Amino acid sequence: MIIGLTGKNGSGKGEVAEFLCGRGFGYCSLSDVLREEVKRLRKPLTRENLIKTGNQLRKKFGPDILAKRVIARLEPGRHYIVDSVRHPAETRALKTVNDFFLVCVTASPRTRFHRLKKRARESDPKTFKEFTKLESIEGSSRVGSDQQLDKTLKLADYTIRNSGSLDVLQDEIGRVVNAMARKKKRPGWDEYFMGIANVVALRSNCIKRKVAAVIVKDKRVISTGYNGTPRGVRNCSDGGCPRCSSLAASGTKLEECYCSHGEENAITQAAYHGVNIKDSTVYTTFSPCLACTKMIINSGICEVVFNADYPLAQNAVKLLSEAGVRVRKLSIH
Repeated sequence: MIIGLTGKNGSGKGEVAEFLCGRGFGYCSLSDVLREEVKRLRKPLTRENLIKTGNQLRKKFGPDILAKRVIARLEPGRHYIVDSVRHPAETRALKTVNDFFLVCVTASPRTRFHRLKKRARESDPKTFKEFTKLESIEGSSRVGSDQQLDKTLKLADYTIRNSGSLDVLQDEIGRVVNAMARKKKRPGWDEYFMGIANVVALRSNCIKRKVAAVIVKDKRVISTGYNGTPRGVRNCSDGGCPRCSSLAASGTKLEECYCSHGEENAITQAAYHGVNIKDSTVYTTFSPCLACTKMIINSGICEVVFNADYPLAQNAVKLLSEAGVRVRKLSIH
């Protein structure tokens, strides 16, 4: 879960971030990217310099540059808070990350001004007039690459109103995070197992094509295999297969290919380790060839789920159907 925080100065984004960081969320801030740039330019860390530098970066590298720099820092498998989202393009860039939600933190102008006075930062405005003037600059601009906070607020998926006590704010955070968790969709079993097959394919050392198969029984992976040269033989990528090394045209010189197919390796690996695969399902990144089809039928596998069509698989599919093996195509990317 990646939670982006947007909101006007003094709304309480920092309190929201601190609360969630205490619950295991990692923290990244677009403002930190700006601070790094301001320090690099050897300028004072004032709010005006941060706004000006941000606008210059967006103009030079595109309005989503800060978001892109933060995305590059996100580690897979972790929850994150991404603080200080201030431009619609930043929001669009962050929404390319799975499970991203934008949260707007709001409070009345007077409440926010009193909070700024209480924290007493040197760079904060000293009067309400200065406060509203700076807020107007932050809110909108005719220059598209400049900060566009007002437009960004309207893109929020959720809103947290922060006008009461800290306990009330934390209850509201809990409500919103639980709503996000309910909205997140887990992958179905088919997508899950095919996703595993696609990862397994990354282990393939074949020069021409990376293919993998995962054998599943009772919603449990019991064997995997990817295409490549036999055990103990030089890898295909190291010149172990004459057909692949010569980059033979598709469908030709198949008799010279030393590589075993993904389905073949998954089945033989199960046999090697004494694993019963009768009545199982094989998820394969390509529909099986004729040779693998015969192995699938004779090993007792009852269902084949494939991601992409193998060019020479028409007879294989017919044979699977004749043998009573269910065949399904599942298109995922």
